[in-house]
Formats: sequence, C-alpha cells, structure tokens
Amino acid sequence: MSATIQVRVDDELKQKSDILFKELGTDTTSAIRMFLTQAIAANGFPFEIKRVTSNPYESLSEEELLLRLERSRTSSQKEMSRLADQVISDMRSKYGL
Repeated sequence: MSATIQVRVDDELKQKSDILFKELGTDTTSAIRMFLTQAIAANGFPFEIKRVTSNPYESLSEEELLLRLERSRTSSQKEMSRLADQVISDMRSKYGL
C-alpha cells in the first residue's frame, strides 16, 4: 500500500528543484523519498539545522570587550582553562578517537 503526500511550494522552487534533481539523475518525487528515507535512518533531519545568530561581540562597546578579555586573562591565570592539545588527548582517551 502507498500513501500520498501533497506539498504546496511556489512555482519557482518547484522548477529549480526539478532542474537540479534531473541534473543529478533523479526526479523531485524520488528526491523527497530519499529525504524521508534518510530522515528515518538519521532519526532526525539528515542535515544540520541551526539558527543563524549574530556575532555576540558585535554589539559590545570597547569597554565591554576589554572587560571580557580581562576576565578571560584572569581565568587563564587561575588555570581555569586547558590547552587544546590536553582536551583532545582526553577526548581520544575517553572516547577512543
């Protein structure tokens, strides 16, 4: 038994996707079927979904930026940070990477 899924998209999106998938040797219906199959295999979206966020330092004043840098230096001096090599080594040991 087969089910039907109907999706409304604007004409331009449909035309562009038809052209793209034809160039890739398939059609839009098969591409949608592939997407659904991969979503099931990945137990989620088969690609990364993320929100685009702005640079957190973009709106900082010079004074705020200097304050954050000073906090970072203080943390480093108190040995509240680790070298990247140490972190990577620990990850390799712990997770067998």
